[in-house]
Amino acid sequence: MTKKLWEASISQKNNSILFSFEKYISKKFNKKFNKNFEKLLHWSIKNSSQFWSSFWDFSEIKGTKGKKQIKKSKIFFKNLFLPNSKLNFGENLLTKNNSEKAVTFISENGFKEVRTWSKLNLNTNKIIQFFKRVKLKQKDRIAAYTPNTIETVEAFIATSAVGAIWSSCSPDFGVQGVIERFSQIKPKVLFITDQYFYNGKRINIIERLPKILKEIPSIKNVVVIKYPGEKFIKMKILRKINIFKWTDLLKTDYKSINFSNYDFEHELAILYSSGTTGKPKCICHRSGGVLIQHKKEHQLHCNIKEGDNVFYFTTCGWMMWNWLVSVLSSKASIVLFDGSPMFKKEDLLLKIVENEKITLFGISAKYIDVLRKLKPNLKYRYKLKNLKTICSTGSPLSNDGFRYVYQNIKKNVHLASISGGTDIVSCFVLGNLYQPVNMGEIQNKGLGLDVDIFDETGKPLKNKKGELVCKNPFPSMPLKFWNDKQDKKFKEAYFNHFPNIWHHGDFAEIKKTRGFIIHGRSDTTLNPGGVRLGTAEIYSEVEKFREIKESIVVGQTWDNDVRVILFIVMSSKHKFTENLVNKIKSEIRKNVSPRHVPSKVIKVRDIPRTKSGKIVELAVKNIIEGNNIKNKEALANPKVLKQFKNLKDLNI
Repeated sequence: MTKKLWEASISQKNNSILFSFEKYISKKFNKKFNKNFEKLLHWSIKNSSQFWSSFWDFSEIKGTKGKKQIKKSKIFFKNLFLPNSKLNFGENLLTKNNSEKAVTFISENGFKEVRTWSKLNLNTNKIIQFFKRVKLKQKDRIAAYTPNTIETVEAFIATSAVGAIWSSCSPDFGVQGVIERFSQIKPKVLFITDQYFYNGKRINIIERLPKILKEIPSIKNVVVIKYPGEKFIKMKILRKINIFKWTDLLKTDYKSINFSNYDFEHELAILYSSGTTGKPKCICHRSGGVLIQHKKEHQLHCNIKEGDNVFYFTTCGWMMWNWLVSVLSSKASIVLFDGSPMFKKEDLLLKIVENEKITLFGISAKYIDVLRKLKPNLKYRYKLKNLKTICSTGSPLSNDGFRYVYQNIKKNVHLASISGGTDIVSCFVLGNLYQPVNMGEIQNKGLGLDVDIFDETGKPLKNKKGELVCKNPFPSMPLKFWNDKQDKKFKEAYFNHFPNIWHHGDFAEIKKTRGFIIHGRSDTTLNPGGVRLGTAEIYSEVEKFREIKESIVVGQTWDNDVRVILFIVMSSKHKFTENLVNKIKSEIRKNVSPRHVPSKVIKVRDIPRTKSGKIVELAVKNIIEGNNIKNKEALANPKVLKQFKNLKDLNI
C-alpha cells in the first residue's frame, strides 16, 4: 500500500522554477499542463528536441545556440542535440563576480575557508594563465589526485574554460588505482594535494607521487596543493619534472578572461567505470550535454535558485562531485566537506547544514541508514529553517530511511531520492515538486527521458522488477570511451542487451504511482554504499598472493546496502588463516581503495567457470542471494555451486 509522506504546498508549487518553466512552455507552444507533472513529462519526451532547445533559452545558458535542434541518426548514441551550438563550460559556472560567497570548504576538524565569486573568478583566471604558460592545448588531459577542496573546483573550472579535459581521483584510491585510471588518458598536468585527513588520521599523498610519475610518463607538470589549514609536507621527486606550488600559480598577474566557445560535443571530463573485466573504462562526457542536463536537474527537479546554498557530501571520485560543482551555473553557492562525516560528532553534517543555512542537502542512503542505527538523539535537534530539499542517492533508500528523515530530521522537507550513474553523470529518475513523496519511491522520470522497465525479452513491465532502460536519446549520453576503437566497448556496455536501447544494468520497477524503486545492480558490478566498483582491481591485488590459487568476488545484498564478498581457493601446502585475511584486506585498502576491501573473505574448494574457462560471478551472486541459476549447462563444473549455498558466514 502506498503511503504519502509529504507534498509541496500550493505556494511552494506556484513559486517553483518548475512552474515558471511550465508557464514558459505553455505560452511558447500553446499547451496546458495545470501543474500536472505527467503531462509535462509526456510532452518533454514526445517533443524531446524542442524541450532541450527551450530549456537552453529558459535557463539562459551562455553561448551561441544554433538554429538546428537535433541531428538525427538511426543509431541511438549518434543523435546530436543542438549540433550547431557553442558554449564555454567554465564561463557558465562563473555566473557572478562580486563579494558574495561562491564556495565554502569545511574539513572534518572544523577548518573553514570561503571563496567569494570575485576571488573564484580571479583564481580561475590565474590558473588559465598557468595553462598557457605550460603550453596546454585543447583536449589535453588534466588529472587531479585531490580531496574535495576549493582548489580542486578552481582547477576544474579553469580546465573546462581552456577546452582541456578534466579527470579526477579521490585520494582514498591507492597508487595502483590511480595509475590504472590516469595512465590510460595520458594527462599532461597533474594536480595533487600533499595530504588529507579521515577520521582524525593524517594520510600522506605526496609520498605516492614518485611512483605515479614513474608509471605515467605523460605527466610533464605537477601542481602541489597544500591541504587547507595544515602545514605543508615536503616531497621527494623521482625524475626531472616541472614542479609548481599552488601558491606559485596565484602570483600570476591578472588578465581579463576571454572565453572561447567550443562545440556542444566538446569533451569536458573523463570519469571511470567499474572495470569488471579489466581496467576501468574511461567514460568521456560532453560539455553541452552535461551542462544542460545538470541545470535541468538543479532547477526543474531540485528547485535550486539564485542565492541558494547547496551541500552534497561527496568525494572527487564520485559523479556527484561534478553534479555539485555545476550548481554554480544556477547562481547558487556550494559547500564542500572533506573527511569523515561522523568525526567526533555523529550529526556533524547536520550541524553544517544548520550553520551554513543549506537549502539542499545531498547524502547517500547509507548515511541515513547509519544515523538510524546509531540512534543519536536527533529528534529535530536542528531547526534547519533554510533546508528545502534532501537528496538521497548512491543506493536505494529503504522505507525505514524515509521514515527516519521525516521523524527525526525535518517534517516539512522535499525528500528526493535520485538515481542515475557515472555513465550519464546525472540522473534517470529523481524528484519534482508537483508530485507527493511516497514511502520507498523515487518520484518519477527526469524530464526529457523516456525511462522504462523491460523484461529479458525487451517487453515493458509494470509493477514488476526488470531492467531499467531509456528508450530515447538524451544530451548527457557519454560521448565515447577513451581509446575505444569503433565504439566497441561503448556499444557492449550500453546497447548489446537491448539493441539501440540504453541499458546499464539497474534492476528496478515502476509502481502504480509512476514512482520508481531501484533494487540494485542487475549485473555483477559491486555497489557498496552506492559507489560502483569493479572486481578487476580486487582480483589484481589478490593474484599477488602465492597462497591463493584463484578467487571470485561478488556483491551480497546486506542491511539495505551491498557488501563485498571475496571467495578464495587456497594453493596446496598453504593454510587459510586470519593473518592471511588481514594481509589481503590491507593490500586492497592500500593499493586500490578502502571501498574495495571485502567485508568477508571465505575459503572455498573450487570456483564455478564456463566451459571456456571464464569464472562466473553472476552464478555465485545468485546462489548466495537465493535466486535461481540460469543456463547451468554452460558451466564446466556446476556441482561446485552447492558449496555457496546457506553459508553461515554470509548470515552475520
